[in-house]
Amino acid sequence: MKTIITNCKVFNSDKTKIYIEDGKFADAFNDSEADEIIDVKGGTILPGLVDMHVHFREPGYEYKETIATGSAAAARGGFTSVCTMPNTFPVCDNAAVVSGILKKAEEAGLVRVYPIGAAGKNLDSDELAEIGLMKEAGIVAVSNDGKPIATAGFMRKVLEYSSDFDIPVLNHEEDKTISDGAMNEGEVSTSIGIRGVPSAAEDIMIARDIILSEYLDIPVHICHVSTKGGMRMIREAKARGVKVTCETCPHYFTLTDKSCENYDTNFKMHPPLRTEEDRLAVIEAIKDGTVDCIVTDHAPHHQDDKEVEFSHALNGIVGLESSFALCYTYLVKPGHITMEKLMDLMCHNPSDILKLGRGGMQTGDDADLAVFDLDNEFTFDKNKMLSKGRNTPFDGWKLYGKTLLTMMGGKKTYEELC
Repeated sequence: MKTIITNCKVFNSDKTKIYIEDGKFADAFNDSEADEIIDVKGGTILPGLVDMHVHFREPGYEYKETIATGSAAAARGGFTSVCTMPNTFPVCDNAAVVSGILKKAEEAGLVRVYPIGAAGKNLDSDELAEIGLMKEAGIVAVSNDGKPIATAGFMRKVLEYSSDFDIPVLNHEEDKTISDGAMNEGEVSTSIGIRGVPSAAEDIMIARDIILSEYLDIPVHICHVSTKGGMRMIREAKARGVKVTCETCPHYFTLTDKSCENYDTNFKMHPPLRTEEDRLAVIEAIKDGTVDCIVTDHAPHHQDDKEVEFSHALNGIVGLESSFALCYTYLVKPGHITMEKLMDLMCHNPSDILKLGRGGMQTGDDADLAVFDLDNEFTFDKNKMLSKGRNTPFDGWKLYGKTLLTMMGGKKTYEELC
């Protein structure tokens, strides 16, 4: 199968055509040899995006999302590779669940799915999960997802054991002993009568994990950083050579806790939206290289989980279909970062941290790509999303960077060229 993509701008190149043969990027060949010629009408071709932090809910919570619907949402967002978190039911803490996830992903055939296994059995912090067997089955990292690895002693065990299998540890940073609220603790939470989560709860755990990483000389990856203090500590740790990497999400550089003033549960997430000072600190950390990756923390919920009192609503928002457009609109267009930097954040760095080997666009590389319209504004519409979840705070936002085409291994996984 030979395909030519024409009438395009190509990332980091002066090419106006891309050639694909048998699922790989290829050298130029004659138009007459092509089985298909795709005109993308001036769209910009980027390497397929990589999201190292998503929740596809299957097995166990298929009413919220399935691997098939999550994969469709990922493809619509320009993603060709995603890493699924282990908070399924049963928990992804053994090889059988890993194999089941991979089988479902292969059946869907829309995105490369890389499971992340639980660090502790049943996501608890008292007994190691079957990390070695899960690595053989296909996991690329371990994490207890939204449950922090609670004690320093257990975190040390996880770090040391995982390092033997050359896979990283991803931790949700939260000291649960001082964190029992529903939004950021501050002026807004006080004014609307919602119990708050102090930024210190996140910062304390980040400090602990940096200390352990430095002491053991073992890498650690800090999930969805939302605080000014957390970014400062990670920046300082990197400066002295600590093997720490981190991620943040679009909602932490586009929204603040003031969005919660009307009790809209689409603005309830974990970590919570922080202050304007924190939001600006996240942008600064993205600009100066403190942040390695931008992830979605895609967390679909059924409307029944969200249409309740703010304090009782489940945490999380969907993000796969809005992430790139938010990043392009609020980071690249204002001049905070370049497109090259954005591709590091949304493709190359997550691939490198997890050793996925994604993001190449040279001859012989898998033809994983996405085409975006960077010139024309569009309105993000939650009713057009392919995810089962509709829990987004970005409905109605005016954005740039609409996905026109996604291809995984030369196969179309999403198309909106009309």
